[in-house]
Amino acid sequence: MNKFSIEGHTALVTGASSGIGRALATAFAEAGAKVILLARRESALQQLTYEISKKGGHAVPVAHDLLFTDDWDELAKHVAKPFGSPDILINCAGVNLREAWEEITDESWDTTLNLNLKTPFFLARALVPSMAERQWGKILNIASLQSERAFPHSIPYGASKGGLTQLTRAMSEAWSRRGIMVNALAPGFFQTELTQSIFENKEKLQQLASQTAVGRNGHLDDLIGAAVFLCSSAADYITGQTLNVDGGFSAK
Repeated sequence: MNKFSIEGHTALVTGASSGIGRALATAFAEAGAKVILLARRESALQQLTYEISKKGGHAVPVAHDLLFTDDWDELAKHVAKPFGSPDILINCAGVNLREAWEEITDESWDTTLNLNLKTPFFLARALVPSMAERQWGKILNIASLQSERAFPHSIPYGASKGGLTQLTRAMSEAWSRRGIMVNALAPGFFQTELTQSIFENKEKLQQLASQTAVGRNGHLDDLIGAAVFLCSSAADYITGQTLNVDGGFSAK
């Protein structure tokens, strides 16, 4: 038995249409998992499904806006139709509106906290019963450097990601005795739609790279090994942890 394999498992990846979600969905399909791609943009999901299928992988698109979910159990039933209920959940969907503190509104605050913090819990809770029946499940939350430190124009985002690391611990405490391990990845600076404005500023980009121990910013492929490991049986005794994948940014 290859404990590092995820072949034969079913992974639900939220935010799969772009950025980290897209990269991890692609990687998990290439590693042999059946992947449910969940995001708002149907055309992007269809394109990714085609790309995965062309390489021999198995994926299905589910176009859904998680901000407007009012029945989590119904969503769980819906995503279970193609391959059965997922035994791996990767919570990638998120938003950072990058507002100055005086520009934050009730609406923008709620949008950020609901998508980044509320959704990972309620979606996971809806999938837990089927994972518990198998006595095996993996939940991987995508945290942030801002889970531990502050950056400008990101008060709601920082609050949500700080909350997500604690949510990871709390979900672990609640569910790990049922065989469900819950962990988080905290990426450093990677080029995604959320960070595009930073990557367009060459001076800022170089400054951030110089703050890492390895001397560069992240490539999306840098996240794959840690993500697959934490969602494999090799990590069956790891739970409640947040792993920084940041090139040593947090170590300096």
